[in-house]
Amino acid sequence: MHDILMITYNRPIYTKLALERLLASCDETMRVWVWQNSRDEETISVVKALQEHPRFHHYEFSPENRRLREPTNWFWENVGDDCEYLSKVDDDCMLPDGWGASIRKMLQNNPRLGIVGCWRFYEEDFLQEIAQKKIIDLANGNQLMKNCWVQGSGYILRRDCQQELGGLRTKESFPGYCIRAALSGWQNGWAYPFIHEEHMDDPRSPYCLIKTDAAFMKQRPLSAIHDNVTTIAQWGARVKYNAKQVQRAHPDPKYHVGWRKKIRILKKRAKKLIGVNEEWRR
Repeated sequence: MHDILMITYNRPIYTKLALERLLASCDETMRVWVWQNSRDEETISVVKALQEHPRFHHYEFSPENRRLREPTNWFWENVGDDCEYLSKVDDDCMLPDGWGASIRKMLQNNPRLGIVGCWRFYEEDFLQEIAQKKIIDLANGNQLMKNCWVQGSGYILRRDCQQELGGLRTKESFPGYCIRAALSGWQNGWAYPFIHEEHMDDPRSPYCLIKTDAAFMKQRPLSAIHDNVTTIAQWGARVKYNAKQVQRAHPDPKYHVGWRKKIRILKKRAKKLIGVNEEWRR
């Protein structure tokens, strides 16, 4: 079985689109678990209206916002023994029909694949000259754009890999978890040709509801808050920059931990101190 977690918060319009699309994309081997992270009545009503769908498996309510790590670990701990694959799909993302079957087939044909993701960027973000170096051939005609990590939505994680690594550690992000998997010998990346994950918070998305900077400040994603992104223009530039960075990223997981990581952090801090803006802020 393939179990999928969606963590919902206080975005009822996005939640309705995302959860309806997720349920519609599921085949009979897929089960959807929903963790509601607040008392927001409108979002709760959206979720409960879809509970009778045959692919809706479990609803969990938390009156407090437990963010991402606690619900994810709870989910991993509570899936049944028949679960072979794990996913999380964010409440602002939509996936196409067949995404699960396509990636599961890759995992079945390639036993050292640990975590394979859908691609949340657009065709204009693909840098052929850079990315081609990271696209590899796998068994049964599959291809992967290898990377040490993928984003925390629209992925499939092999249950054997998760059981080997355990849960998310304190302060560990999902990309950090992926890097830990890569260090343990698992291979990660994006299915290629890409399976598009529509990220409704991308300003280019036709579903994006944020039209003004004031609205953006009220509804900023966690990553935007973390990087002190304050305008829609900055957010759009940062999204494109992220696409470029993951295509540039070194495929060796050792490059992303230890002294190499510390040097990159120190360089970044030094640039900030002398007033050199990051590429996406220029």
